[in-house]
Amino acid sequence: MSEEKNLTSTIKEFILVGFPGLQPDYFELVAFIFCLLYLSIIAGNSTFVVIFALKPGLHKPMFVIMLSLALSDIGFSTVALPKIIARYWFDDVVISFHACFLQRLFIHSFGSLNSFIMMIMALDRYLAICFPLRYPVLMKNCTMIILNCFAWVFSLVPTGISFIYTYMLPYCGPNRIYHCYCDQNSILSLACARESGPELISFCLAMLVLLIPLAFIIYSYIHILATVAGIASSQGRSKTFSTCSTQMCIITIYYLPRCTVYVCNLVGISMDGDIRIVVALFYSLLPPLVNPLIYCFRTKDIQQAVVQLFSVKRVGKSFIASISS
Repeated sequence: MSEEKNLTSTIKEFILVGFPGLQPDYFELVAFIFCLLYLSIIAGNSTFVVIFALKPGLHKPMFVIMLSLALSDIGFSTVALPKIIARYWFDDVVISFHACFLQRLFIHSFGSLNSFIMMIMALDRYLAICFPLRYPVLMKNCTMIILNCFAWVFSLVPTGISFIYTYMLPYCGPNRIYHCYCDQNSILSLACARESGPELISFCLAMLVLLIPLAFIIYSYIHILATVAGIASSQGRSKTFSTCSTQMCIITIYYLPRCTVYVCNLVGISMDGDIRIVVALFYSLLPPLVNPLIYCFRTKDIQQAVVQLFSVKRVGKSFIASISS
């Protein structure tokens, strides 16, 4: 009778373990690293958002994509990092049942959104390089805004479907999350009734979100590389390829570790708990950290906008100082 009661009772909270093998002596150091990482992500991406808002000259399709990516990175890091910082800094290990599922929803939604944004970036570069004369007609600001709005809305669809299936499962036993945030696999492993249906649905939806954009990105870059190879001058080839090389770098960082993890799970290769978490953090947090540097501040238009903003500030300070004297 007691066993039946335990099977029908639902847990009310989860314990966020973080790194299973981490010694308590290193908790504050890890919290400091996560805090520094979070502040760097927020500062870098927020700086671009402010520059975009203050400089109408940046209101172009390419920068609209960068704005969407910056907002997504801010959202993901804000959802993922504060709780694990509190866990290691203040020993706040408890996260409520509903808060954990809500975090899981947004974690995977922002992950899906980034995949769609990278597909839109590839589309933008494909049209700009392969159809340069038609690009101004095909890709306008309104078109780019519609594409990004669609990406933000559609990213909730596959994540929401798997969320509903996972949420409806019974949770009556262990409640320890061996991760730095609540993700699909960590929560699903705690369900009392291990059904193959939700796992299969979640896997198929993850592959849909991951592989369709990746397939389009590969397709577009094959055509881009073919077009670049046909450019007569070496200087033109170098200039054109430089506009795509940074995106290819981020795409590699984003997709390669993810595909490795999914392949390992598919073929039954088990990974150490700490290594699995480090790999997940690598492909989840490194792109938001380096995106402002790679996409934004290496772009000449943004560099000029930053110089102009600081020049205006210097002129303003000099004017105030002259009035005061």
